[in-house]
Amino acid sequence: MKPYPIFLVGLEQKHCIVIGGTHEAEGKVKGLLECDANLTVISPILTPTLLDWAEEGLFTWIPRSYQPGDLKGAFFVLAERADPITNCHIWAEGQHENCLVNVMDVIPYCNFAAGSVIRQGPLTMAVSTSGAAPAFAVRLRQRLQKEFGPEYKTYLDWLQSIRGHMKETHPAFPQRKKCWYEIVDSDILELIRNDQLEEARDLLQEISEIEQLPHEIQTHVYHQLPAAAD
Repeated sequence: MKPYPIFLVGLEQKHCIVIGGTHEAEGKVKGLLECDANLTVISPILTPTLLDWAEEGLFTWIPRSYQPGDLKGAFFVLAERADPITNCHIWAEGQHENCLVNVMDVIPYCNFAAGSVIRQGPLTMAVSTSGAAPAFAVRLRQRLQKEFGPEYKTYLDWLQSIRGHMKETHPAFPQRKKCWYEIVDSDILELIRNDQLEEARDLLQEISEIEQLPHEIQTHVYHQLPAAAD
């Protein structure tokens, strides 16, 4: 299997379904909720965390096992491994509904692969071994989490907040492009990582030539979190 990597958007307007309620499903639900997905979970039981989320109304819970017809109108389906007959029915119905289907770890019943995901604010990275070694993908994700820490969220939030100001300050695209590359090639990220926010702000203002940085940058407080453990 040679997957073509994509990032799905607009899931808040699509019908997404997770079938299953164990800790494995919990991780998938968490990722979908981070994308504001319009989510339904089908399972007779839920983990305590999933149950809390259901009671908060973060997704619709159907408290029973999968039944044929549950996937009508679905766009995206993630299903925990079940017995071979149930797996086959989920796959067949998903194909009939023309939706994205992934029966976890049952490669013949998948038309997409869900990678191991790292998020730091606007930054999203996904690692996949195309089903060859999912455990290795998890270890790679853990290594990347250590390298790409919370400073990246702060950094990208800052850059996102100045986009409009950059267009006003540098209306000519060639000059604006040059300025952007000077920003990303500078020490701003490293200064944020070292909690030197004032120096980072000063350097950003100097390179961007923006007269007044946005309020959210001026008032931002950054505290570095400890690296994730294996």
